[in-house]
Amino acid sequence: MDLLAAMRIYVRVVERGSMSAAARDIGIGQPAVSERIERLEAHLGTRLLRRNTRRMSMTDSGALFYERSKVVISAADLALAVVDERVGLKGLIRIAAPFGVGEEILMPALLKLRATHPDLNIELVLNDRVVDPVTEGVDISLRLGDPGEGDFVAHPLGDVRRILVASPEYLVRNSTPASPDDLIHHAFARVSGLFNDSRLPLISQHNQIVNARLNVVFSANHWRPLYTFLMAGEALGVLQYQVCQQALKNDQLVALLPEYTVPPFSAFLLYPPINKASREVSACVAFLKGALAESFQDLYEK
Repeated sequence: MDLLAAMRIYVRVVERGSMSAAARDIGIGQPAVSERIERLEAHLGTRLLRRNTRRMSMTDSGALFYERSKVVISAADLALAVVDERVGLKGLIRIAAPFGVGEEILMPALLKLRATHPDLNIELVLNDRVVDPVTEGVDISLRLGDPGEGDFVAHPLGDVRRILVASPEYLVRNSTPASPDDLIHHAFARVSGLFNDSRLPLISQHNQIVNARLNVVFSANHWRPLYTFLMAGEALGVLQYQVCQQALKNDQLVALLPEYTVPPFSAFLLYPPINKASREVSACVAFLKGALAESFQDLYEK
């Protein structure tokens, strides 16, 4: 049997959490994946996976074989790269990112990546929850805020600016807040999960933190409904700069309390340690580090 190919399939099954999901990634049928895993277990003389109708988990031997397989696959990919450096990237790369940054900053970088490596397949998973690139079946993760701890490398990219804004129509009807204390008298819209205590932290010009009280009237789990709500003049709220910069330039939104700053999000690129990353993942990480660093720098120069 092709032991290296079987290792690749096994690793993908473990990282995706199911044989059907791994089969979709690899491009073969689910029965073929199941048959390969069974042949691998027979070859090794041990059970790697516990299977039942509800879930799948690794045995102790399976967990050890998973870790060793990732090292072997990485070494094989590096060896192939040394033999022929002209080989372009190919295969599937799964990338997780939050809304907003993933749509407005990461997507342009991925288009450049695809233009450079047309044989590379990319699956982008957008959500605002924390995604661990080692344990949750993705190869690379873009994260905002504290990167946390895990068996991954967290490379800092820069900061994501956030701005308190409202439409001119809203301000005509409701007046413009002159201080953080005024915000409690205005309707406020937010992304779900942020400002849960109905307080907005603001940094003064003297680096003092002011926690302004809020009157939250609308929440959404994606920035686009929030953006639409603000553009319609229904409230004021906080948006990431990259999703509202054009509206600010066109005077469709107005930045409020300019003497204060909404604390930015720190952005990190998370990926497996080099001894556990494939050649494709390592090359994509190197490309994205450069492309995304330029994007974050551009946001602060505009």
